Amino acid sequence: MEEKQGITGSTLKLIALISMLIDHIGATVVKAYIINQGYSLQLTDFSSIQPVVLLYYCLRLIGRLAFPIFVILLVEGLQHTRSKWKYLLRMLIFAIISEIPFDIAFKLSKTDVLSGKIVEFSSQNVFFTLAIGLGVIIGMKMLDESDIPVFASLILKFLIGGCGMLLAECLHTDYGAWGVLAIIVAYTFKAQKEISAIMVGIVLVLNHWMEIAAFPVVFFMRAYNGKRGWNMKWLFYIFYPVHLLLLGLLCILLNLK
Repeated sequence: MEEKQGITGSTLKLIALISMLIDHIGATVVKAYIINQGYSLQLTDFSSIQPVVLLYYCLRLIGRLAFPIFVILLVEGLQHTRSKWKYLLRMLIFAIISEIPFDIAFKLSKTDVLSGKIVEFSSQNVFFTLAIGLGVIIGMKMLDESDIPVFASLILKFLIGGCGMLLAECLHTDYGAWGVLAIIVAYTFKAQKEISAIMVGIVLVLNHWMEIAAFPVVFFMRAYNGKRGWNMKWLFYIFYPVHLLLLGLLCILLNLK
């Protein structure tokens, strides 16, 4: 039987990682430079907009590819993991590990860091969103595998999903309730990857217009052959906090924040 051609799960992860890196360069170094120079990020007068501001938006638009890919792969990971609870625990551990790098990159000034302040709680990193969403779909999966009547199962799923979205909003996680809803939608359409990507894109664009750049993920899903590819289990977990810490420190070294 001829093997299906296309891109593997590991290739999708690399695409998402590169997209995320590009996005975060824009959201840290380039944004800090723009603010440092006194330029405006508002897109009101295109005739006088600074090239570096256009660069910022280009980088952020490229970055919109990352989250939908991670969401779809998160759902797929739940289908193949040998221990859903270890999977969830891993997400929570790295959410905690990533919080200091996240705050240094996005929230804290050079003065804050040099004075010893390395964490603040106005918003939390995307691992918390993924962990909450994973917890929600674990509950939904357990309901799908139970003998509970369909109507009761739907009510419980609605309650679990609502609680997850509310928790994400209360914690001010990256993407918030919309991120958790995107994970729920991806789980609902898990058997149809292209439809899943479209529905996730619709959810995200309702949150912010820039998420329209997430829709090309549909083409990656069409090319996805369902194979695991290289063993990259720990790459995303390690790459996320490390690259944020480096970007945050770079901004400090360049006196951009």
